[in-house]
Amino acid sequence: MTTLVLCVDRANDIGRKTGLSTPVVGWEAVRSLVTDVGLADPEDSSVNCLLEALRVTRELRDDRESAEVAVISGSSESTVGADRAVSQQLDDLVERYDVESAVVVIDSAEDERLVPVVESRLRVDAVDRVVVRQAHDIESTYYLLKQFLADEELRSTVLVPVGVGLLLVPLLLVQFTPAVAMAGLAALLGAVFLYKGLAIDEVLSNAPEQARDALYSGQVSVVTYAVAAGLAIVGLFLGALSIRTLDVAGDEVLVPSLLFVYHSVPWLALAALTASAGRLLDELIGSESISTSYMNLPFGVIAIGLVVRGFAGFLLERQAELAHLVLLGRFELTPIQRLTMFIFAGIVISLVGVRISATVSDETLEEVVNGRNEG
Repeated sequence: MTTLVLCVDRANDIGRKTGLSTPVVGWEAVRSLVTDVGLADPEDSSVNCLLEALRVTRELRDDRESAEVAVISGSSESTVGADRAVSQQLDDLVERYDVESAVVVIDSAEDERLVPVVESRLRVDAVDRVVVRQAHDIESTYYLLKQFLADEELRSTVLVPVGVGLLLVPLLLVQFTPAVAMAGLAALLGAVFLYKGLAIDEVLSNAPEQARDALYSGQVSVVTYAVAAGLAIVGLFLGALSIRTLDVAGDEVLVPSLLFVYHSVPWLALAALTASAGRLLDELIGSESISTSYMNLPFGVIAIGLVVRGFAGFLLERQAELAHLVLLGRFELTPIQRLTMFIFAGIVISLVGVRISATVSDETLEEVVNGRNEG
């Protein structure tokens, strides 16, 4: 059985420049064809394609394999006619030679379109794409663009947002200044890329089904998530209310931001604690074991809330926007003492959570659940 090393020329550049008809079969015939094509047009990439076909044939023969080199090309001006001419030449080669498989050698993306035609008649073991070294960057860029445009998901992710943005540029420039138009366009494209990059579309598409499953299964987290959302809204409202009547300069940002954080963090931490508690209860009810991360999450939320509120209070107290903290009605703390107390409390609570998570292991929970079932 013979391996056919097939050099494919869909545009019939070889035939037009040399006046020869294809197929051209055999080592000496193809070797002579290289000279004819090179003399006709030394810059033609078909010369490299023919030389590569000869090189592959030599390597196969050096490995003691039966190999035959051949050149086929389209001999018609129309695309369909050229493909049919290639098909007929290929059928003649298969009929004349005892061919088992083929190695296809090509030098352009247009020639690569004939690979399925060859595959319909022979087993294709390899496709050898010849890229001239001087044109490697251009050719590689072409193939990358070709693969990119063939990917439907990439097209919808990149080309559609860019196209919408370019269509909006004239409208924005008519209504606003160039700076505002460019800023709005950049913000729009950034939001689209974040929307796709963070897979928000997948989250939103799965949200109704997940909510329906949670409602039907009677999960506690459904209620706790609703409560957490309410607490978060309260925290944001109180934070905004704290800076509403603040008399500061128009360009002052730090103090209002710190006030917002200071008044909203307790409620936001309580919202996160409620949501994590509901998730923890679902895990306890639905399984015989629970991950230590679920046990440690509530303590981590409280610790982070204390640390953030401590730093915000320290900075506000240094700016005289917050009164000194008084403990038990008698002990007035300095800003440093206040910050130290909150940081220390956060670290202690975090360590307590780690300790409890390590103590209440999966095996302990399984014993408790099994004992409850047996009782």
